[in-house]
Amino acid sequence: MPSLIKLIKRTYKMAHPHERKIVLSNAASLSLLQIVTYALPLVIVPYLFRVLGAEKFGLIAFAQAFIQYFMILTDYGFSITATKEISLCTNEHAKVCRAFSSVMIVKMLLSFLSLLMLGAMVYFIPKFKADWLVYILSFGQVIGNTLFPVWFFQGKEKMKYITNLNIIGSIIFAFFIFYYVKGPQDYLMVPLLNSSVFLITGIMGQYIAFRGFKVTFKFEVYKNIREQLRAGWDVFISIAAINAYTNTRVFILGLLTNNNITGFYSIAEKISSACQTFPLSSFTQSLFPRLSKIFHKNKLKAFTMMRRVQQITIYISLICLPLVFIFAGLIVKIVCGKSYQESVLVLRILLISVFFVVANAFRVQFLLVCGKTHIYARIHVIMAMVGLPLIFLLVYSFSFTGAAIATAVIEAGIFTITYLTVSRLKLT
Repeated sequence: MPSLIKLIKRTYKMAHPHERKIVLSNAASLSLLQIVTYALPLVIVPYLFRVLGAEKFGLIAFAQAFIQYFMILTDYGFSITATKEISLCTNEHAKVCRAFSSVMIVKMLLSFLSLLMLGAMVYFIPKFKADWLVYILSFGQVIGNTLFPVWFFQGKEKMKYITNLNIIGSIIFAFFIFYYVKGPQDYLMVPLLNSSVFLITGIMGQYIAFRGFKVTFKFEVYKNIREQLRAGWDVFISIAAINAYTNTRVFILGLLTNNNITGFYSIAEKISSACQTFPLSSFTQSLFPRLSKIFHKNKLKAFTMMRRVQQITIYISLICLPLVFIFAGLIVKIVCGKSYQESVLVLRILLISVFFVVANAFRVQFLLVCGKTHIYARIHVIMAMVGLPLIFLLVYSFSFTGAAIATAVIEAGIFTITYLTVSRLKLT
């Protein structure tokens, strides 16, 4: 513990007071958002699981996993590339407006393409056609996510707008879930309400960008649009590859098993995801634009800061994750109302993968900070090529337990490759 405190102090002193203020302020905003977005599910998820039953809950989880693919397509890596671009030209308003317009045009085109693909799939594929309305109602999330310029607010280092809008949306969603969803027959209200909240926050995000930051929109020339497509390609491929072995787990379970098993696994994955992202995600998102600026001026300082922050997160995870492992049964009981052994077992296995993700988060991010997007993409594409068949094989052989084991193996592989890659980077 003393060494951890000493490391935190050394890292804190590395940054300029102004940099510390911005990063910590943004991290606090995003942490508040995560507290709300994870606290509400602690109430909503158990409620939905009990009210809808494992089958309908599993169907909703499967639909969410399916819709996530379209959200990945419409994001197209802009959460990284556009954020970095906005952060580096934040004082040049014309460039900011040009980047904003180009990114939004690409995202809207990809959203329209996604709608066409969804329509074709629910019409021609029996698995989706049987519950077509669930998927159509869920698609509003894609449109709302397309509109909401998270990447813009991150690049401007104004995360409070992300926090405020999402907190309001989460509270509204929770209120209407408890008001309208009373039994299995109300399951369609879940995707409908979720999509409605996404759409409202997306529209409000656009309003703030235009009114608060005086952003102007115009149809950009093909050259500017092509530049955004080219800049985001490596990251898009990486994110698509990452989701080939993350989001796909629930999707494959839904295909190869049934909604009940999918529901039990989904509960455990949501809990492990909370352990993985809170509060880590707040700091990675807050640090990225600032670290990009530091790297632009002093590469060695940026690398040292990254390494120290990464060490801090490892220390903290070694304290917290064993506690979650020990009390996994109690945690599942609190969330589900009953200690389902299937979910407890999956949660404990997934905590292994959580450790590798946490121990690798800032190291992975540094590849993007220093512009090594092709290496970032290559690592995750390779692991997707290995991981996707592994997930299919282990799910087919061991059901939900196989999905959890595959996840731990894949994340261990990514950690090893990334560690070796970053250690060999030449920063001179």
